[in-house]
Amino acid sequence: MACTFSERLAPCSFAAGPAMLPREVLAQIREDLPDWHGSGFSLLEQSFTGTAFKQLMADTEQDLRALLAIPHNYRVLFMQGGASAQFGLLPLNLLEPGQSADYLESGLWAHKAIGEARRHAPVNVVASGAAGGFTALPPVAGWRCNPYAGYCHITSNETGNGLQMPGFPELPVPLVADTTSDFLTRPIAVERFGLIYASAQKNLGVAGLCLVIVREDLLRPPRRGLPSAFSYQVQAMQQSRFNTPPTFALYVAGLMLRWIIRQGGLTLMAARAREKSRRLYECLDSHDFYRCPQVAADRSTINVCFQLENPGLLDDFFHQAARNGLHDLQGHSAVGGVRASLYNAVEMAAVERLVHFMNDFAHHHG
Repeated sequence: MACTFSERLAPCSFAAGPAMLPREVLAQIREDLPDWHGSGFSLLEQSFTGTAFKQLMADTEQDLRALLAIPHNYRVLFMQGGASAQFGLLPLNLLEPGQSADYLESGLWAHKAIGEARRHAPVNVVASGAAGGFTALPPVAGWRCNPYAGYCHITSNETGNGLQMPGFPELPVPLVADTTSDFLTRPIAVERFGLIYASAQKNLGVAGLCLVIVREDLLRPPRRGLPSAFSYQVQAMQQSRFNTPPTFALYVAGLMLRWIIRQGGLTLMAARAREKSRRLYECLDSHDFYRCPQVAADRSTINVCFQLENPGLLDDFFHQAARNGLHDLQGHSAVGGVRASLYNAVEMAAVERLVHFMNDFAHHHG
């Protein structure tokens, strides 16, 4: 198959993470890397206890609070270990000994969170989409919740399965959400949650940083066996400086937040995500060559997952896509197929290039 795009075009990554960074952010990193703010030292060499870096952390938190309208009775924690570390830290921080937690099994990442939580506390699965192959979200009306649970955990967007919760339920227990892959892609009502957490490497910069936004009444002294560095209360009391925070990732997060603000904020990010995903789903639905099994109402605006009707063409699809500057389209290893992750930094022009390529590939092979 002949390439339809110049191989000189700027490459675009559709990786699930770490994701692309905006060109403006990369330019600022290049400028700051050897000499940050005229200090004579690289930003990689800045003391996290110094006045300048403390101010960077304060500014980053303030920008995040402004974007999400975070209420005053919530604390923002800059933690390490990624979202996967929070799978185990949640029950250790939020539950009393012997207390159970509710979990919605909506896809691969929710399944992982359940498995890790079960190592530390009893878990009640309120509903599961496993029987349907995680192609739809279980309706809230069918959830079997425990009114005495310490919290109910959901995954707002299933990166590997291409599912996204359009809204969030009101429950009698604190709602806890892994929002990693759609964090800062749409406005959310923080006050509906007891705790929100998200790794930074999708829409907030580079790997190594995990944001935790937690309601103050859920902070409690660390349980026996929980290291102090992973205690939400300890980190809140120490302004996320109990130990050395991920300084470079924090710096990049600050740049990303200012970039989102300059773009027009979360309402505009949400509109862009809807338009990018709409264009790609229209292409998928117009061909018998491609198959998108997710129920339309539950399809993610961030991670578009699909299959080729002829799986034997997948290697050629990925090879030709890469030749056209369209990279990292492989689906999650547990699911296979194709996945295009449309995080905030992925421009509409890149999606149009992908759609053009997919139409051309289907024409030549279908």
